[in-house]
Amino acid sequence: MANLTRDFFIALSNNQLLNQGAKKWGFQLGAEKFVGGVDVDSAFQSVRELNAKGISVTLDNLGEFVSKKSDSTEAKNKILNVIERIHTEQVDCHISLKLTQLGLDIDEAFCIENMREILDLASSYNIFINIDMEDYLHYDQTLRVLDTLLEDYNNVGTVIQSYLYRSEADIKRYKDVRLRIVKGAYKESPDVAYQNKDQIDRKFIELVKTRLKDSNAFTSIATHDHNIINELKQFIATEGIDHNSFEFQMLYGFRTEMHEAIANEGYLFCTYIPFGDDWYGYFMRRLAERPQNLNLVVKDQLYTEDNKLKKTPVIIAGATVAASLFLLCRRKNK
Repeated sequence: MANLTRDFFIALSNNQLLNQGAKKWGFQLGAEKFVGGVDVDSAFQSVRELNAKGISVTLDNLGEFVSKKSDSTEAKNKILNVIERIHTEQVDCHISLKLTQLGLDIDEAFCIENMREILDLASSYNIFINIDMEDYLHYDQTLRVLDTLLEDYNNVGTVIQSYLYRSEADIKRYKDVRLRIVKGAYKESPDVAYQNKDQIDRKFIELVKTRLKDSNAFTSIATHDHNIINELKQFIATEGIDHNSFEFQMLYGFRTEMHEAIANEGYLFCTYIPFGDDWYGYFMRRLAERPQNLNLVVKDQLYTEDNKLKKTPVIIAGATVAASLFLLCRRKNK
């Protein structure tokens, strides 16, 4: 059941009609709870609030699978503006980005050129740039671009996904590069990725432990699972791992009660804040990772705080209702 639900939301994330409708209507489906705003001003308000609580931030100007050079150039310029603002406001913040937003599917050399411009500016301000890992179709190409950039820059890193069979080898391959370790949010073939949640969780824990023991490079431990976090805390204490060599990382709006609590325990903590109008695909993948958020989303979408039915754009509400009906039918048919 969990895999079917996950597949359903991933399919929705790839629906271009719904994605365009989401841009037209603005935040719906409860997305405002998980996306830090549609513009830089609202995102930076969230950054300042979290910094005041001792929490650092990584900002992601949402966008992916761009097919026009003009769109990639626009995305690059937005990222450059965010970097300038990080420097100007002196906030504790770095950048996360996707290479497909910067033209990877258009021309690899063009994408690298965009990345060099971003890294040049970020390096001058000592700001780190994280390349988010996308689906497996882009995996080798992403690492090829990373390898090219690592020849000239030391303020760039990437993400390792524990559901991939090759993740252990790549952890070792990039032992001297700053990494974020995640479970993985895309639908991948059994030929390249584990399908079972328990296997993915166990591999995640193994990767983090290996990384913390064998690498001197910084590590972001990205999970919302309190059981995994507690196991890793015990490992860190037992092994005497330096708290400055890693951080726990969670997504904006998810398990928010844990963000400040972990930071107050003396661990470095970072919140991943996505922002921008291209929020739909990101949000659907978050529901795919944690479908129990659907109940919260449906309530927020259809009812006001005093439980009165409210009007919603049909194209977006339809996705919510479709998802709800899908899950209801699956339960009745079991």
